[in-house]
Amino acid sequence: MKHALIVPVAFLAALAIPASGLPAAPAAKPVVGNSNAPIDISADSFQADLNAKSATYTGNVIVTQADMKLRANTVKITTVNDKADKVTASGNVVVDSPKSGIVTGDNGVYSVVPRTVVMTGNVVLKKGKDVMRGAQLTVNLTTGQAVLGGGVKSQAQGGGRVQGVFLPNSQ
Repeated sequence: MKHALIVPVAFLAALAIPASGLPAAPAAKPVVGNSNAPIDISADSFQADLNAKSATYTGNVIVTQADMKLRANTVKITTVNDKADKVTASGNVVVDSPKSGIVTGDNGVYSVVPRTVVMTGNVVLKKGKDVMRGAQLTVNLTTGQAVLGGGVKSQAQGGGRVQGVFLPNSQ
């Protein structure tokens, strides 16, 4: 289970993309973070399931590495062959990086082998005064490619479209 604690690093790094960089990224760059910095995880409770090979942190979960911070109601880490396989954050997921901004959503899943992160449910990316909104954000850590989708809402619910507001002269 010791490898399971390493995984939130990539989850945090994956979501640390600038909101204003999504619409017109001319060249994809892999998303990287400081994977050598210590990882601190705190929660109201912790439960390990040796049969399911999983670890679950519940209640006010905070995962911190360097200047990156992930907050969620629950973070579950599953392993395969004693290596982290998937990290699932659910309930009021917030990823905050001073350099890249803040990403929020209802749920987030980091799949280790394909190196992908998927944030779902009321996804909002903020950097300074720039804001993007959508239903699902998918980030490929290997390529640095990110896709923000609008979902399939009806026109009365907002049309399920991706929305963005960018202020050209903001920092």
